[in-house]
Amino acid sequence: MGTAAPEQTNQATPANKSRKSAAPGAAGAPRSGGYDVPRPAGVCGVTGRPIPPGEKYIAAVRETPTGLERLDVSPEAWETFDRANLLGFWQTVMPRPEQKQKKMFVDDEVLCTLFERLADTSEPAKVNFRFVLGLILMRKRIVLFETSRQEEGRDVWVVRLKGREDRLDLVDPKLTESQVADVSQQLGEILNEEL
Repeated sequence: MGTAAPEQTNQATPANKSRKSAAPGAAGAPRSGGYDVPRPAGVCGVTGRPIPPGEKYIAAVRETPTGLERLDVSPEAWETFDRANLLGFWQTVMPRPEQKQKKMFVDDEVLCTLFERLADTSEPAKVNFRFVLGLILMRKRIVLFETSRQEEGRDVWVVRLKGREDRLDLVDPKLTESQVADVSQQLGEILNEEL
């Protein structure tokens, strides 16, 4: 079952400014429909030094040829860390192993940057990922639906980020409900948020 284009809305509500926090460990290769992203490993991705529970660190996400990569960087290594091609980063605290993972939220700016950076992707897994991210940003009223069109036999939604005039295309890959759930789970693993 595909997804239908949302109704056009003129509502303008302020974006929720989320607190910055944790996301899981470094990403592996894409799997069918998305990315396999492990939880924090407790190790600095630059120095290899263990990051003990309760210690602050910086979580970073970047796009690589094999998919999205998530790195944890200790504060002392952050200044020398290569930040090229980062989609976003935020400071958080390493959870304790016995500590139940609580809901943690990534800044909306990180989500918008990720959404924009994936605009030119044509890989099916990334198109699916960006579409679900777009739906989440629409739910938050950060991305606004303008119109839709048919292009090369597929539905393309024209959207814009709230407060901006430039339009972005969002390809509707006609995901089934189970595909949406799968991509949502993987996006939630990256952001460490139940979506």
